[in-house]
Amino acid sequence: MDFKTIIKEQRKELEQIEKQEKIIKREFLDEGKKFLKYPNVLVVTGIRRCGKSIFSYLLAKKSKFGYINFDDERLTGTKTEDLNEILQAFYELYEDINYLILDEIQNIKKWELFANRLRRTKRVIITGSNSKLLAGELATHLTGRHLDIILFPFSFKEFLDLNQIKKSKVYTTKEKAKILKLLKEYLEVGGFPEVNKFGKPILPKIYGDIITKDILLRYEIKKKEEFKKLAKYLITNFCEEISYSKLAKILNVKHVSTLSKWISYLEDSFLILKLERFSFKLKQQFLAPKKIYCIDNGIVNITGFRFSENFGKLMENSVAIELQRKKSLNPLIEIYYWKDYQQNEVDFVIKERTNIKQLIQVTYADNKNEIKEREIRALIKASRELKCNNLLILTKDYEAEEIVEGKKVKFIPLWKWLLQEQE
Repeated sequence: MDFKTIIKEQRKELEQIEKQEKIIKREFLDEGKKFLKYPNVLVVTGIRRCGKSIFSYLLAKKSKFGYINFDDERLTGTKTEDLNEILQAFYELYEDINYLILDEIQNIKKWELFANRLRRTKRVIITGSNSKLLAGELATHLTGRHLDIILFPFSFKEFLDLNQIKKSKVYTTKEKAKILKLLKEYLEVGGFPEVNKFGKPILPKIYGDIITKDILLRYEIKKKEEFKKLAKYLITNFCEEISYSKLAKILNVKHVSTLSKWISYLEDSFLILKLERFSFKLKQQFLAPKKIYCIDNGIVNITGFRFSENFGKLMENSVAIELQRKKSLNPLIEIYYWKDYQQNEVDFVIKERTNIKQLIQVTYADNKNEIKEREIRALIKASRELKCNNLLILTKDYEAEEIVEGKKVKFIPLWKWLLQEQE
């Protein structure tokens, strides 16, 4: 196999992307640079096509580096013993390298032994679109010697950067109108970088590749149509509770264990986010229905649901994604939803260590009168039960601070919350 030709062509593609397209500084870039000051392994995971390759390139481009993407069809069949030949090709092309970028390396068996050997002298960047495959193999061979960064599709901050909107503490009426317009667009098309280049028609292709390459082929799933129906059902019913037993009946899947395994594959590929219902009793938490969110609103919008009728749910989904982004920077954070026997529900419960840090409701409201009484009532009830006084309601465009039944409640527009600095 002509590794040198493939390596040269792949690197040229990255360089052309940087020259021809809008490349913005990703939010986690500084974190990655700090970790790579010394020889080490940085693991960049995230959903397919969220920008992991360009992110890695931006980390290494000012140094001597080698790059190879194993997702290239020309590299199908590459074996463990070929990795040394690839390293030799890097040296022949560039003489010496300080950084080594191994893109979608989980496609190669025993890759972790190769990475473990290189980390002693090189800054190794590994990317992958499956959380469990990388985490399991690294935990065995690189305990305590690697840092993980989960890359997401563009955040709203990054989306504004892409549209050349400067962030400020105070906005004029005109600037705010522009931000609200872009928020509506962001909630509709999502944050996949390629959507900016090719438009919404690229989304079915991205979705299809995730389902086929990252799940059906990787896990050798035989009941392909049943699995596809499950994925579509979950994404179509985003922000809703699901019960595995009820889901098995709806989709005519015989074994709940099969369904549970399939859902874990969707999670591991980063396509869906699953929230547990909060309970102080772990058994109840385990048995309760789960809530499902999708990693990107653009993917939600290609499943056939109508955007204009579900703006509130898209808002909630974007909050779920942003909370997961914050959790990736602070592993001590746990995210749940809350619901009691009277069906009072709070969208998000933020827990850190043993403390409930914040309760969040999301509502499609422009003013106080549009906020449903049950949403405020549920927040107050959860506040008392969970002993948390940090109460937040995210709105379409209503901002205030009020005392409700002796509890202080903050109302913040979603766009403003999405632009807040990470805590």
